[in-house]
Amino acid sequence: MGNPVPPRQNPDDPWRTEGAPPSPPTRRRRRLGGWGGMILTALAVFLITDLVLSFLAGGPRPTTISYTEFGRQLAADNISRIYSKGDSIEGELKRKQDVPGADEGTFIQFKTQRPVFADDDLWATLAKNDVTVTAEPVVQQRGLLYNLLLSLAPVLLLVVLWLYVSRRMSKLAGGLGGLGGLGGIGRKGPPRPVVPEAGRRTTFADVAGIDEVEAELDEVVDYLRRPQAYRALGARMPRGVLLAGPPGTGKTLLARAVAGEADVPFFSASASEFIEMIVGVGAGRVRELFAEARKVAPAIIFIDEIDTIGRARGAAGGVGGHDEREQTLNQILTEMDGFSGSEGVVVIAATNRPDVLDPALTRPGRFDRVVHVSPPDRAGREAILRIHLRPVPLESDIDLTSVARATPGMTGAELANLANEAALLAVKRGKRAVGQSELTDALEKVQLGAARPLVIPAEERRRTAYHESGHALLGMLHPGADPVRRITIVPRGRALGVTLSTPDSDRYAYTEEYLRGRIIGALGGMAAEHVVFGVVTTGAENDLEQVTGVVRGMVGRWGMSERIGPLSALPADSQQPYGLSAAPATLDAIDTEMRRIVDECYETACRLLSRHREQLDALAERLLEAETLDEDEAYAAAGIPRLAKAEQR
Repeated sequence: MGNPVPPRQNPDDPWRTEGAPPSPPTRRRRRLGGWGGMILTALAVFLITDLVLSFLAGGPRPTTISYTEFGRQLAADNISRIYSKGDSIEGELKRKQDVPGADEGTFIQFKTQRPVFADDDLWATLAKNDVTVTAEPVVQQRGLLYNLLLSLAPVLLLVVLWLYVSRRMSKLAGGLGGLGGLGGIGRKGPPRPVVPEAGRRTTFADVAGIDEVEAELDEVVDYLRRPQAYRALGARMPRGVLLAGPPGTGKTLLARAVAGEADVPFFSASASEFIEMIVGVGAGRVRELFAEARKVAPAIIFIDEIDTIGRARGAAGGVGGHDEREQTLNQILTEMDGFSGSEGVVVIAATNRPDVLDPALTRPGRFDRVVHVSPPDRAGREAILRIHLRPVPLESDIDLTSVARATPGMTGAELANLANEAALLAVKRGKRAVGQSELTDALEKVQLGAARPLVIPAEERRRTAYHESGHALLGMLHPGADPVRRITIVPRGRALGVTLSTPDSDRYAYTEEYLRGRIIGALGGMAAEHVVFGVVTTGAENDLEQVTGVVRGMVGRWGMSERIGPLSALPADSQQPYGLSAAPATLDAIDTEMRRIVDECYETACRLLSRHREQLDALAERLLEAETLDEDEAYAAAGIPRLAKAEQR
């Protein structure tokens, strides 16, 4: 219902914002990621270490020359001093010479190796040329500091890499203060900037179909606009508003509309985004979120799917993620209870399961106002369709009222999907505008499923046609059944055929006559196969599941059985074990009554179909020809005036 949730500006932020003033930019160091960064870091450390060690070693390295070149330099009286150890000779020239065998380069310090077979009088020649024979090497070897640094260099390299990997793991852990990793536990990083959401804000003009909910939230909007007027009279706005309702009814959109209508900053986060493997991260995120909201108050904090962390505590031992969930919930309770009237921060939360929330969360002073968001009525569905079809070109003869009448129980999200499917069909058909046929076909696809290209044998196709005609004919004849909207024997989804029946107007309470009519209509396919072919096939599986659910509610929950009486003996929650809800004798009585009601309805279905066999045959033959019949065609094929249904009601 409306614009989508604003995207997260920073992937590291556990919340989304819109309408908040920008915070001062924070300088962030660029980091090289992955193996490439690690390799570059190791290479840089190696080069720096090598340069430092070369500088500490001092002086250039000696040039290795041949003994012949040594003799030539000695004969030219160009050697100033030498040092000999065994047959190895090191020395220094008086004047620089070109490196032998090289195109460029000179040397002044050298080393060579005296052959064992040399029989020259080396000492006499050295003494004649006044060459100094030293007791210490001409080229000094590595000192203690050099050797120490060289031995520690690999260790230092490993330490640097370990710190780098630790910082990377700390960042990936997602903690607010750098939690996670061996080197990052307990550190807190700089606060993240709040980035305003660009574009037009969502307001109540973008919300339709839930006017009664808007009226309750108008008080929050007025309080955020005029807080001084409320304080002057000593009035205090509820600190938290809990939006409870089925998925897709527009709870998130309502929260954004409240913030947009009041023109205050809006912080949005999912409750699951606070939970991490490391205990304490969720509580830290909650503290930071509330701190950011207080900086720009008045503001709205929206927490979606709060039942993720708001379930009743004490159901199991606090270990691992369970303990983290409880700590996060405790922090939310503390932050909400710590509000003062001058802070101007309102917390709005959404959930599909308000019954599982912790009592401390829903008590006065926390979420002290619960607003139930229900699926829209017919007028609301029409208004929602008009909102979602604003950017879509429409043909002039389009009738949204009939579409809204054929979509009872649909939520805003489902209607948005319907509008999108119609636009997609128009594009596939090469049209420039969406017409009534696109909306009808899109509704058929959404309600009945996509068509499947199956080749069905003629006998099975005929049996399917009678099966669907049985559903449809009982919907036309029985006073309590819903009118027929469309019949098809084109395979859709898992079904070989579908009969769509919807009420003329929205229903909020069901009578026993209406529920019996639904059971009779659901059993019509099975009854038609029994009357015409004398067999029962597996095609009635889904029908029987619907029948079982309705009759179980009639007997065990709604008091529509004289034997059971006005008792709620079965759980409304399907997650509760069926056998533990009542005594065994009561459960046996419920099963007996369920069977009695179903048998009566099945007998009525067979009797009506046998009495109107000609109409059943005519409808089935017409369905075999056309494969799909809309409302008018179906009633015309059966020979039943459409107005007769309204008169029977």
